[in-house]
Amino acid sequence: MDSNEVKMSVELDVFVGNTTIMDEEVYQLWLDGYTVSDAVSIRMKSGILEQFGTTEDVLESDTMDHYRTFQMTERLLHHPSKLVNQVLFQIPPHRQAMLIERYYAFDEAFVREVLGKKLSKGTKKDLDDVSAKTGITLKSCRRQFDNFKRVFKVVEEMKGPLVENVQCNFLLSDKLARDYAAIVFFANSRFETGKKKLQYLTFEDFAFCACQLIQNWTVGAVDNMVEDMDVDLDKEFLQDLKDLKILITDKDMLDQHKSLVCTGLRGKIQVFNEMEGNFKNLSRGLINIAAKLTNTKDVRDFFIDLVEKVIEPCKADRWLISDVRAFLTQYTNSARALDGFKYVQSS
Repeated sequence: MDSNEVKMSVELDVFVGNTTIMDEEVYQLWLDGYTVSDAVSIRMKSGILEQFGTTEDVLESDTMDHYRTFQMTERLLHHPSKLVNQVLFQIPPHRQAMLIERYYAFDEAFVREVLGKKLSKGTKKDLDDVSAKTGITLKSCRRQFDNFKRVFKVVEEMKGPLVENVQCNFLLSDKLARDYAAIVFFANSRFETGKKKLQYLTFEDFAFCACQLIQNWTVGAVDNMVEDMDVDLDKEFLQDLKDLKILITDKDMLDQHKSLVCTGLRGKIQVFNEMEGNFKNLSRGLINIAAKLTNTKDVRDFFIDLVEKVIEPCKADRWLISDVRAFLTQYTNSARALDGFKYVQSS
């Protein structure tokens, strides 16, 4: 090399391979919204440098490489079937399933903040506050919110069972698909879940309720080939609930109902005296909630009304959950046994 030539030193990182390498721990850091710098710091604290005998520069390069891969696959994760069918990234099926499941996973603290709210730009603007309140990064909050909105848009107009529609279109596990079905259901009916009195209820509590409502109160519970079968409450069913008012407006029927319930529960629940003394108020609370559900606002306040009219009175009298189950079962069976109510049911 003569003196006129310029000596150059070039550093080049090159990796050639077939199967796309994806570190699950780094993937979770990316999903959690950490920057590359923060992710490197977290990985260093785990002792990875000592474990593999490497340097911080190599760790940063490795983390950046993973982040680039995740960013390139993100557009495919928005439509999971595309990830499964694409050929650009060689990802084994079990790794594809992991990527999809984790991408659509959500934080309990986050979903409780947005459950029942409209999945719109207005709600998305409030994610700064949600992030500050929950300690979840803003980037992760946005990903989770966009996932909720994406699933809602795809399945809200589809025929067929809601859980199956979520599962087929987004390739989620049965549990996660059911959770998303609950989120879609609550977003559609706009149930109020954020009031102080409801804060003790977890997302799983609401998801269980959504499952029961979908199975028993929606249009699909009557006709499995109608539009929005598992999303919209059956208006005819809600209208029919008004017929239950006879149980509290007709004094003779109210007294008969109470007598049957008390006969069936005497000696079987620990709070018999409290139940007997408060029967009329509990019955009025239950029936009035049911009779008002044709009104959109009352549908939204459904859980608040249940807490105020039923749950709080039972808690005040120290009912056990077994007492509540026994009461509601006997309450229902006794109502069906009433001659006047039989007439209402058949008419």
